[in-house]
Amino acid sequence: MREERQNEMAVRKSKIQEQVLQKFAEVAPPGEQVTVFFETLTGPSPWLVALLSEIPFVGLIVALVRNVYFVALTNTSVVVVAANKFTNRPTNLVAAEPFAAAKFSNLKIAPVWSKVYYQLPGQTKPTRLNVHRKWRTELDALVRSIGPSINAAVPAQADGQAQQQPNA
Repeated sequence: MREERQNEMAVRKSKIQEQVLQKFAEVAPPGEQVTVFFETLTGPSPWLVALLSEIPFVGLIVALVRNVYFVALTNTSVVVVAANKFTNRPTNLVAAEPFAAAKFSNLKIAPVWSKVYYQLPGQTKPTRLNVHRKWRTELDALVRSIGPSINAAVPAQADGQAQQQPNA
């Protein structure tokens, strides 16, 4: 019975946090402590995905190609762990790099789904990370940690177009 419970899908934020912290303890660099983490979905806007899911099989296809990641900031590193698409449980380490080397950019805060681009090590293009409002406090902590450099221009976006830093 206990084993069945461990494989259940986590829905509540507190249960997700518990599972993710257990996984980070296994995969984070030695001596690191997680200061903040949040859940992200890759790919196009979740609003667009919701509209496309009305077309038979399109929603399933998008769900299968979309990735779920947990992004954590530790005292010196950024750690990214993949999650199972169906149970939302953390699975394997995707990246761990020194905090100073992490490249976040083009942050856009929105009422429900915010987005930020992250250059995963070994990838040619930045990955769009969609962050739900239930993780907004944690996303704000990332912004405070990274500072103004988070809105720097990215050389090439997923659509192949360069985006320039907005004029303020």
